[in-house]
Amino acid sequence: MLPAPFLVASGLVNLAVTVADGAVTAIRLHGRATRLPETLLERQVASELREYLAGVRSRFTFHISPAGTDFERRVWEALQQIPYGATRTYGEIAASLGRPAAARAVGSANHKNPIPIVIPCHRVVAANGGLGGYGGGLELKRNLLDLEAGHLPAIVGFRR
Repeated sequence: MLPAPFLVASGLVNLAVTVADGAVTAIRLHGRATRLPETLLERQVASELREYLAGVRSRFTFHISPAGTDFERRVWEALQQIPYGATRTYGEIAASLGRPAAARAVGSANHKNPIPIVIPCHRVVAANGGLGGYGGGLELKRNLLDLEAGHLPAIVGFRR
């Protein structure tokens, strides 16, 4: 049985985060959780996520452990190579994996990403320049991209 998720609240989005065996295993966007971070690791994760959502952190230092197929994990590893503030297309990710015809499969893996934000699936866009899809909604995807581009003001309590 997985531990109950804890809440990370921010002005941009609320997250329900699950940690098991010393690593983040899931983040639910717009999530609901009934408890606050309790352990040292949970407090670290919450702090880093809030800092990211406030525009003052671009990298995470905690461990993650996403459950998925080998292909999904390869896609998620590729997503983590997209620099903060940059985007890639589904086709570019597929090509980077040596599977240039697998853009739809990359999209499917993005959709199944259990640790959004940390595994930055919001940085993947459509070949035509459109946003594509996003499990947290297109408004949140646009806000995350704007945040990384420096176009959103810092959330109260943090400064750039």
